[in-house]
Amino acid sequence: MKKENYKKIAKNVIDLEIKALKKLKGSINNSFNDAVNAIIKCNSKIILCGVGKSGLIAAKISATLSSVGTPSFVVSANNCSHGDMGSISKKDVLILISYSGTSEELKNIIKYANRNKITLIGIMSKKNSLLYKASDIKLHIPEVVEAGLGIVPTSSTISQLSIGDALAVATLNKKKISKKDFKKYHPSGNLGTKLRTVEDLMLTKEKIPFINENSSMKNALKIITLKKLGTLIARNSKGETTGIITDGQIRRISQKNKNFHEQKVKKIMTKNPISVNKDTLAMKALSIMNENKITSLCVNNFTNKNKTIGIIHIHNILEATTN
Repeated sequence: MKKENYKKIAKNVIDLEIKALKKLKGSINNSFNDAVNAIIKCNSKIILCGVGKSGLIAAKISATLSSVGTPSFVVSANNCSHGDMGSISKKDVLILISYSGTSEELKNIIKYANRNKITLIGIMSKKNSLLYKASDIKLHIPEVVEAGLGIVPTSSTISQLSIGDALAVATLNKKKISKKDFKKYHPSGNLGTKLRTVEDLMLTKEKIPFINENSSMKNALKIITLKKLGTLIARNSKGETTGIITDGQIRRISQKNKNFHEQKVKKIMTKNPISVNKDTLAMKALSIMNENKITSLCVNNFTNKNKTIGIIHIHNILEATTN
């Protein structure tokens, strides 16, 4: 039996969607600015609604907006005609998505929004449609050629999704949402892991294996055994970090010098240890460790890079990424 090859079909679908996105890019105008400003100025919720495949796109856009700090939820067009309209308040911004702009299910919501003077952002392709005429802000999507019999929602939905993503990212930029802010909305899962900072995982206070640089190595051995990190951070009388000692260093020196117990820490330590800011991403810290073939990093804050406020061990990061 001849083996079917569907690569040509796949490429054709992707080509049609690329053409749709290029048309969409060329259609972006000041209405997009108006839509972003309306979302930013909203002191309540951003509500999205669509019918069929557009409803699925609405749900995704709503989730993306919420993930970047803009409270949003999706409503069902059918349920709105049976009581759920009450969940939409006058202070909300309503985003309705319909490729044709003529979906029967949206008529009652459009009338409700206009009657109550709720800001309505419409995403549609036909300028003679009810949604286009009724929208306060019109995000017009160019008509496109669909893949699959020319009728399966493909090119149109990728355009809807892209305009929604663009709204979310523009809002994120305007609100100056940082990676640290973004992490608050993604505490778990793969994203949460990637966005964890050194501060989230580091050891602090009494868990930090500090030792004075003028202490003897005999004392250093006691502390490194007690702390069980295989590392000591040396400080001067001002509390500034001056060096670091690892159990590997101690083993190598003990083999060469039987009297090393009497030596001072500052004679043995590695000076100017690598230190990272507490807001450094944990994965970045792991990369630094791998590049320098070390297992621990000192952690500082913005005010004084010479003072260590924490220590992060490679095991802390690996445990966090595997749990």
